Amino acid sequence: MAGVPYPDSMMKMTMFIDEGLLERVMKLTGLTTKTETIEFALRETERKSKLGKFLGGRKLAAREWKDCVDPAYDLMALRLAETPAKYRTKRGTS
Repeated sequence: MAGVPYPDSMMKMTMFIDEGLLERVMKLTGLTTKTETIEFALRETERKSKLGKFLGGRKLAAREWKDCVDPAYDLMALRLAETPAKYRTKRGTS
């Protein structure tokens, strides 16, 4: 879409979101913008769904989940290593 300040794969929309929930998730994750937080939540939901399909619907007990995760795993470092999306700042420019 020419002239739109977002990449073609993104859209601007108005949503009604529980502000308290959004603030709690921002505090839990350390994310600083609402957009980052919503994108993070969407990615995590997708990741969890894919993991469930990979496991074939098998439910893991809490102990099994704990044994599956490396104690040194740092979610925030992983998030910081991702390349952020580039947004156009003015209509028609990159």
